[in-house]
Amino acid sequence: MEALYTATATVKGGRTGSVTSSDGVLKHDLKMPKELGGSGGEGTNPEQLFAAGYGACYESALANVARKAGVKLEDVTVTSNVSIGKDPADDGFQLSVRLDISMPGVDHSQAEDLARKAHDFCPYSKATRGNIDVVLNVV
Repeated sequence: MEALYTATATVKGGRTGSVTSSDGVLKHDLKMPKELGGSGGEGTNPEQLFAAGYGACYESALANVARKAGVKLEDVTVTSNVSIGKDPADDGFQLSVRLDISMPGVDHSQAEDLARKAHDFCPYSKATRGNIDVVLNVV
Protein backbone atom coordinates (compact mmCIF):
# COMPACT_ATOMS: atom_id res chain seq x y z
CA MET A 1 0.00 0.00 0.00
CA GLU A 2 1.22 3.50 -0.81
CA ALA A 3 0.29 5.72 2.13
CA LEU A 4 -1.75 8.79 1.20
CA TYR A 5 -1.85 10.06 4.78
CA THR A 6 -0.39 8.95 8.10
CA ALA A 7 -1.92 9.96 11.41
CA THR A 8 0.48 10.00 14.33
CA ALA A 9 -0.46 10.11 17.99
CA THR A 10 1.74 9.68 21.03
CA VAL A 11 0.44 8.08 24.21
CA LYS A 12 2.17 8.48 27.57
CA GLY A 13 0.97 6.53 30.58
CA GLY A 14 -1.27 4.01 28.82
CA ARG A 15 -4.95 3.96 29.79
CA THR A 16 -4.36 6.45 32.61
CA GLY A 17 -2.10 8.85 30.75
CA SER A 18 -2.56 11.18 27.82
CA VAL A 19 -2.71 11.16 24.03
CA THR A 20 -1.55 13.91 21.68
CA SER A 21 -1.58 13.97 17.89
CA SER A 22 1.55 15.11 16.08
CA ASP A 23 -0.21 18.32 14.96
CA GLY A 24 -1.54 19.02 18.47
CA VAL A 25 -5.20 19.06 17.37
CA LEU A 26 -6.02 15.94 19.38
CA LYS A 27 -4.97 16.27 23.00
CA HIS A 28 -6.78 14.32 25.72
CA ASP A 29 -6.26 12.85 29.13
CA LEU A 30 -6.94 9.13 29.22
CA LYS A 31 -8.94 7.61 32.06
CA MET A 32 -9.77 3.97 32.63
CA PRO A 33 -13.54 3.50 32.93
CA LYS A 34 -14.88 2.45 36.32
CA GLU A 35 -16.33 -0.66 34.61
CA LEU A 36 -12.75 -1.80 33.95
CA GLY A 37 -11.56 -1.06 37.46
CA GLY A 38 -10.39 2.51 36.85
CA SER A 39 -11.30 5.79 38.46
CA GLY A 40 -13.35 7.11 35.56
CA GLY A 41 -13.69 10.87 35.52
CA GLU A 42 -12.72 13.50 32.96
CA GLY A 43 -10.90 12.02 30.00
CA THR A 44 -11.43 9.60 27.18
CA ASN A 45 -10.35 6.02 26.59
CA PRO A 46 -9.17 3.87 23.67
CA GLU A 47 -12.64 2.41 23.10
CA GLN A 48 -14.20 5.87 22.71
CA LEU A 49 -11.44 6.94 20.33
CA PHE A 50 -11.86 3.77 18.27
CA ALA A 51 -15.66 4.22 18.21
CA ALA A 52 -15.26 7.80 16.95
CA GLY A 53 -12.79 6.83 14.24
CA TYR A 54 -14.75 3.80 13.07
CA GLY A 55 -18.06 5.69 12.98
CA ALA A 56 -16.61 8.59 10.99
CA CYS A 57 -14.85 6.31 8.52
CA TYR A 58 -17.88 4.08 8.07
CA GLU A 59 -20.25 7.01 7.46
CA SER A 60 -17.89 8.34 4.77
CA ALA A 61 -17.78 4.89 3.16
CA LEU A 62 -21.59 4.78 3.26
CA ALA A 63 -21.81 8.18 1.53
CA ASN A 64 -19.41 6.96 -1.16
CA VAL A 65 -21.34 3.74 -1.79
CA ALA A 66 -24.68 5.58 -1.87
CA ARG A 67 -23.39 8.20 -4.28
CA LYS A 68 -22.12 5.49 -6.64
CA ALA A 69 -25.54 3.79 -6.43
CA GLY A 70 -27.35 7.05 -7.18
CA VAL A 71 -28.99 7.17 -3.74
CA LYS A 72 -29.29 10.55 -2.05
CA LEU A 73 -28.69 10.34 1.69
CA GLU A 74 -29.74 13.03 4.14
CA ASP A 75 -29.36 13.24 7.90
CA VAL A 76 -27.48 9.92 8.14
CA THR A 77 -26.21 8.98 11.59
CA VAL A 78 -23.86 6.22 12.58
CA THR A 79 -23.57 5.38 16.25
CA SER A 80 -20.56 3.18 16.85
CA ASN A 81 -20.77 1.02 19.97
CA VAL A 82 -17.39 -0.46 20.90
CA SER A 83 -17.43 -3.02 23.70
CA ILE A 84 -14.50 -4.58 25.52
CA GLY A 85 -14.80 -7.84 27.42
CA LYS A 86 -12.89 -10.87 28.56
CA ASP A 87 -11.46 -13.19 25.91
CA PRO A 88 -12.05 -16.76 27.09
CA ALA A 89 -9.34 -18.03 24.75
CA ASP A 90 -6.48 -16.42 26.68
CA ASP A 91 -8.11 -14.68 29.68
CA GLY A 92 -7.17 -11.34 28.11
CA PHE A 93 -9.55 -8.91 26.46
CA GLN A 94 -11.32 -8.60 23.13
CA LEU A 95 -13.42 -6.01 21.33
CA SER A 96 -16.74 -6.10 19.52
CA VAL A 97 -18.57 -3.41 17.55
CA ARG A 98 -22.20 -2.66 16.75
CA LEU A 99 -22.83 0.07 14.20
CA ASP A 100 -26.33 1.57 14.52
CA ILE A 101 -26.99 3.10 11.10
CA SER A 102 -29.88 5.46 10.37
CA MET A 103 -30.70 6.50 6.80
CA PRO A 104 -33.97 8.47 6.97
CA GLY A 105 -36.07 8.27 3.81
CA VAL A 106 -34.31 5.16 2.45
CA ASP A 107 -36.25 1.90 2.12
CA HIS A 108 -35.10 -0.53 4.84
CA SER A 109 -33.97 -3.28 2.46
CA GLN A 110 -32.05 -0.77 0.34
CA ALA A 111 -30.53 0.71 3.51
CA GLU A 112 -29.37 -2.76 4.60
CA ASP A 113 -27.82 -3.35 1.15
CA LEU A 114 -25.99 -0.01 1.29
CA ALA A 115 -24.85 -0.75 4.86
CA ARG A 116 -23.33 -4.10 3.77
CA LYS A 117 -21.62 -2.51 0.77
CA ALA A 118 -20.20 0.25 2.96
CA HIS A 119 -18.91 -2.42 5.35
CA ASP A 120 -17.11 -4.09 2.44
CA PHE A 121 -15.61 -0.72 1.39
CA CYS A 122 -14.71 0.92 4.74
CA PRO A 123 -11.00 0.71 5.71
CA TYR A 124 -11.88 0.22 9.40
CA SER A 125 -14.20 -2.65 8.49
CA LYS A 126 -11.47 -4.18 6.36
CA ALA A 127 -9.00 -3.88 9.25
CA THR A 128 -11.36 -5.54 11.74
CA ARG A 129 -12.76 -8.25 9.43
CA GLY A 130 -11.99 -11.68 10.86
CA ASN A 131 -10.52 -10.12 14.00
CA ILE A 132 -13.51 -8.81 15.94
CA ASP A 133 -17.26 -9.23 15.69
CA VAL A 134 -18.95 -6.32 13.90
CA VAL A 135 -22.73 -6.12 13.74
CA LEU A 136 -24.50 -3.79 11.30
CA ASN A 137 -27.78 -2.61 12.80
CA VAL A 138 -29.86 -0.58 10.33
CA VAL A 139 -32.40 1.37 12.40
